[in-house]
Amino acid sequence: MGQESAPSTPAQSVKPGINQKFLDPELDVNEWIKRFEVESREVFRGRQQIVKQLKLSPGNRIADVGAGTGLFLEPFSMAVGNKGWVYSLDIVPKFVERYEKMADILNLTNVTPVLCGQNDIRLAPGSIDVAFICDVYHHFEYPAASLASIRKALVPGGQLILIDFERIPGTSREWTLGHVRAGKEVFRKEVEEAGFEFVEEVKLPAFQENYFLRFMRK
Repeated sequence: MGQESAPSTPAQSVKPGINQKFLDPELDVNEWIKRFEVESREVFRGRQQIVKQLKLSPGNRIADVGAGTGLFLEPFSMAVGNKGWVYSLDIVPKFVERYEKMADILNLTNVTPVLCGQNDIRLAPGSIDVAFICDVYHHFEYPAASLASIRKALVPGGQLILIDFERIPGTSREWTLGHVRAGKEVFRKEVEEAGFEFVEEVKLPAFQENYFLRFMRK
């Protein structure tokens, strides 16, 4: 008999507990809508600029990884059209339920809500053209595994968009320094090491605390 292989050691979380409040069964969705969908939040204020810079075409398939309250669900659905598809992903069951309700109310027939895992986005290989990660990457507890699953789901040449907070000691807000585990250079390096090629940094008028990086799947 051959020797059994030892079970692989689970990856260690890079920031244990960062998603604990989102996994609370009593989570109040309306509380997060009030926090996320306000003009003081840069990605809300600049959402039209963001969608424009994604350069989506009719027929594209996009995954909104960590879609939160569903801020981009409708604009993405409109941009990719009837022949395209939007996968709205989150680890929060109540957010995923909200996407289903939104799609029904708005009569959007090209949206699939997905309850993803903390280390796997749970999409089929080659099922998307674009992966969109907006103010969420710093919440990835297992970034290497999550990025591997994103790369697998993307077609070769597909784009990955990373929007997150600038983390600059002495410049960034105390909240950012305490909440976001690393700066832009570290996050960019992690994405590149996962099999993505850096394409460009896009400067948006709405952004002062956020940055927008575009990558391509090798």
